[in-house]
Amino acid sequence: LGHNINLGYYAQNQAEELDLKKSVFETIDDVARGEIRKRVRELLGSFLFKGADIDKKVSVLSGGEKGRLALCKLLLEPYNFLVLDEPTNHLDIPSKEILKDALNHYKGTMIIVSHDREFLRGLSNKVLEFKNKGIKEYIGGIDFFLSQRKLQNINDLNTPVKTLKTEVKKKGSSKDNFKERKALDQKIKKVNNRLGQSERKITELETLKKQLELDMEDPLNTNNSDLFSSFTKTEADLIFQMEIWEKATEEIEVLEEQRKSLLD
Repeated sequence: LGHNINLGYYAQNQAEELDLKKSVFETIDDVARGEIRKRVRELLGSFLFKGADIDKKVSVLSGGEKGRLALCKLLLEPYNFLVLDEPTNHLDIPSKEILKDALNHYKGTMIIVSHDREFLRGLSNKVLEFKNKGIKEYIGGIDFFLSQRKLQNINDLNTPVKTLKTEVKKKGSSKDNFKERKALDQKIKKVNNRLGQSERKITELETLKKQLELDMEDPLNTNNSDLFSSFTKTEADLIFQMEIWEKATEEIEVLEEQRKSLLD
């Protein structure tokens, strides 16, 4: 570790480290320092803890709620270097968006271990691939890495490399098996394309939503009904695209499992 590095680590079981006897408010108030103490309720609200939620005991929170609370607590600590191990595990889409937004405003350095392409998009500017007992560095985000590796998504990294032995075995495979795999590959490609289109639209809509939010904060736009209508439509389109993304992700998982069973 370099000089003056203050390391914070978020483990996959980080939520289990919370004090179950404390309330949501107490958990964050205990680590808040300076001016931020005056804004604990506002901060908790940004992590979807609103109203009476802040008085709940940690022991009654769901897994996703504990995950959000643990991340909120971590981001309040005076760390200038974060290591996040699969931080989106067990988080729903709204929670992922909150975390991503918080990390985008984080001023320090981050190392993120993740297989969530959409989460990594816009967060990373360097990718390290661990493969064959070595490390390869890609100076660019997750999309640049996938384009360099000629991959549609991160899960394609798990596809076994063809060897001479597997090729010999496959010569004995039936033509029907080959046709099924080919048909599945085409389906996977189509769904991946749909997934990519949806991800691009989500990014565009999120950018537009943030701009509209800024415009709506301008006192000159207080009575601008067209602006409000645009914001409402953009928010609805964003929810719709997220639903498409979720369905496509689930579809990919099913198709990958089917393909895997044909290869075994």
